[in-house]
Amino acid sequence: MPKYRNALPQLKGDKLFLTDGGLETDLIFKYGIDLPLFAAISLFIEDDSPAALGDYFAPYIAAAYDNGRGLLLESPTWRSSPDWLDQLGVPASRHTELNQKAIDYMVGLREQHETTACPMPISGQMGPRGDGYAIDKKMSADEAEAYHSWQAKFFANTEADQISVLTMNYVEEALGVARAGAAADIPTVISFTVETDGRLPSGQPLGEAIEQVDAETGVSPAYFMINCAHPDHFTPTLKAGGDWVQRICAIRANASRMSHEELDNAEELDAGDPNEFGHQHSDLRTLFPQITVLGGCCGTDHRHVEEIARACA
Repeated sequence: MPKYRNALPQLKGDKLFLTDGGLETDLIFKYGIDLPLFAAISLFIEDDSPAALGDYFAPYIAAAYDNGRGLLLESPTWRSSPDWLDQLGVPASRHTELNQKAIDYMVGLREQHETTACPMPISGQMGPRGDGYAIDKKMSADEAEAYHSWQAKFFANTEADQISVLTMNYVEEALGVARAGAAADIPTVISFTVETDGRLPSGQPLGEAIEQVDAETGVSPAYFMINCAHPDHFTPTLKAGGDWVQRICAIRANASRMSHEELDNAEELDAGDPNEFGHQHSDLRTLFPQITVLGGCCGTDHRHVEEIARACA
């Protein structure tokens, strides 16, 4: 039975929620784990409870405890939709099993660590059908809804409190996910990524994309998020924005100021400056207090999230 699905605690506005950082980049560069196709779900192919995930999440749980924050538990399922599982060589008969293992793992973390002072809603994380940075498999909104409906329906039948789709780089796919989430009757969070100019990789302005999703879905998403871009890339856009900015309640930023193209070609991890990163998020919270969920994306680890928690005190 989902614990928070009917009342997401991060939307109450009375508590800041942390979430984790760049899971995949951390596992690859810091833990030395080979993640084929950048897919953390691969850890569950031969293991029901990967030890590396316990080590990974432990400092985020500690940061939430130590700073009096909640913790949004995002499942490691960014690349666990059918196309990606097929590319990993996972037979269709195991697609549900692997996704279920990931959710069961997050439920176990919550059962072990949640306290009254540290609520832990669970988010079933989804990702784009194609590349997160480049539009290589563009779909219509109808095609995107058809593709993402399987995973949305799956999460709706688990203990996940919500679904979140990260790194949306064009609006039609975001529309499809929003429709799929609404049809499955589960709160849905849409996260766009932007280039260094604050626009989606498709070239569409961020605000226009958010307004389009809301207009064409009857404001069905629970809220919006920005991920996989440095604060320098989107803060000016938010400062110049209109009413649509109030729909953004979460940020998962990159540590690096590099463009997506530069990150794709980088051979070393750019972790940026965790202290500066934390203070940039404090500034964002001052300007936009409706942002109640903060974490990291590519290049970030627990140090960045710990600095966010301290800076936002």
